[in-house]
Amino acid sequence: MRNTLNPVCVPLALAEFTEAHRRRIVDALLAISILCFTIPPTLLGLSFSLWGPVPQWIEIVIEVITAGALLIRRRTGLPMIVTSALCAVTTGQIVPMAFAAYSMTADSKIRKWQLVTLPLIMTAAAVDYVDPKTDDVLYLCVVRALVFIFMPALVGTWVRGYRGMISELRAEVRDREEQAAVRERRKIARELHDTVTHAVTVMVLNAGIIRDDADPETGRIATTIEDKGVQALAELRELLAVLRREDGSRMTAGAKAIPSLVEEAAATGTRVSLDYHLPDIGLPAQIGLACYRVVQEGLSNVRKHAPGSLVRVTCEARDGVVTVSVVNGRDEGRARMSLQRLLPPSGFGLAGLEERIAILDGRLERKGTPDGGFMLVARIPFHPAGAQAADDLAYDPADADEAADGESA
Repeated sequence: MRNTLNPVCVPLALAEFTEAHRRRIVDALLAISILCFTIPPTLLGLSFSLWGPVPQWIEIVIEVITAGALLIRRRTGLPMIVTSALCAVTTGQIVPMAFAAYSMTADSKIRKWQLVTLPLIMTAAAVDYVDPKTDDVLYLCVVRALVFIFMPALVGTWVRGYRGMISELRAEVRDREEQAAVRERRKIARELHDTVTHAVTVMVLNAGIIRDDADPETGRIATTIEDKGVQALAELRELLAVLRREDGSRMTAGAKAIPSLVEEAAATGTRVSLDYHLPDIGLPAQIGLACYRVVQEGLSNVRKHAPGSLVRVTCEARDGVVTVSVVNGRDEGRARMSLQRLLPPSGFGLAGLEERIAILDGRLERKGTPDGGFMLVARIPFHPAGAQAADDLAYDPADADEAADGESA
C-alpha cells in the first residue's frame, strides 16, 4: 500500500519545530555564519596575527571554538568575549567581537558592560592598525573600533529593554484577562443567586405546604418535589462557591500542588508515577496554574477512558520552556468501556485547556502513542522571576543612559 503524506502537515510540523527551537536555530545559524566568515580567509592565506605567523590549523581550531562559544551566549557572555578577542589577535578577524559585544548586553548578565568593551575596543583598534589592507592612521582605527564594538553593545541594551517592555505588557494583559474572568464569574454567581436560587427556594417551600395539607398520594409527590428542590439548592450552592472562590487554593499552590494531585490519584487506584523538576521559585503563578490544570485534566481523562493503564507525569523547565506531559499506556482491562458508558460525554476539558495554554503563548499536543496509549503534552515559554531579578541587579539601565550621553558628548 502506498504511503501518502499530507502536504498540509509538512509546513505545520516545520512551523511548530521552528517555533519550539527558534533560539537554538538562530544561534546555530550565527555560528555557521562566523565559520563562513573566518575560515575562508585562513584557508586562502589572508589571515594575520599581532605576533607573527601562526600555523593554519591553530587558527582554524580557534575559529571553531569561537563559533561554539556563540552557542552558549544566552547563558553567559564571558566565553564568547574571550574567544572572540583571541580569534581577533590570532587571525585578524574582528567580526566575532561584534557578536560578543551585542550578546553580552542583550542576553547575558554582565554588570559593567562599558568596562568590558574597553579591552575589546583596544583589541579591535590594534588589529585594524596592524592589518595590511587598511590605513595605519591610529585615530581612524580607534573610531572604527568604537563603532564596531560599542554600537552593537549599545543596541543590545535597547533590545534588552524592548524585550522587558514586551514581557511586562504581556503580563499586564494576562492579569487584565484574569480579572475580567473573575468579574464575569462573580456576575454569573450573582445572577444564579438572585434568580434561580430564589425560584427554587420558593418551589421547595410550596412543596412543603402541599405535603402537609394534601392527601397521602399528593403528599408523596410533593415530598419528592421538595427533596429534588433541596438537592438542586445544594448543587447551586456548590456551584456558587466554585464561581466565587476564584481558584484561590489552587491558584496560590499552582505547580507546587502537582505532587499532592498525583498522590490523590494514586490513592484512588491509579497507577501513576511523577517526574517533577520544576523550580520552587521563579515560576509565574499563571503558568504554575496552567501546569496544574494539564496534570489534572490528564489524570481525569485517564480515570475516564483508561483506568487500568500505567500513567507517567513529567514536569520540567529547560531553556525557558516549561514542559508538562501526562502519558498513559494501553488499558488491557474491560473497565474502560463500562466506565465510558457510565460517564456523560463532555469534550470541553481539552478545549478549555488549549485556550488556557494559548493565552500563555504555549501549545498543547494530544495524540496517541505507539503502544496504543495516549499522551497530553503542554509546552509554555516563561522567563523566571528570579532570573529577571538577577538581571535587574546585574544590569542597570542607567548605565546605558550614561553611555548614550557619553557617546553624544
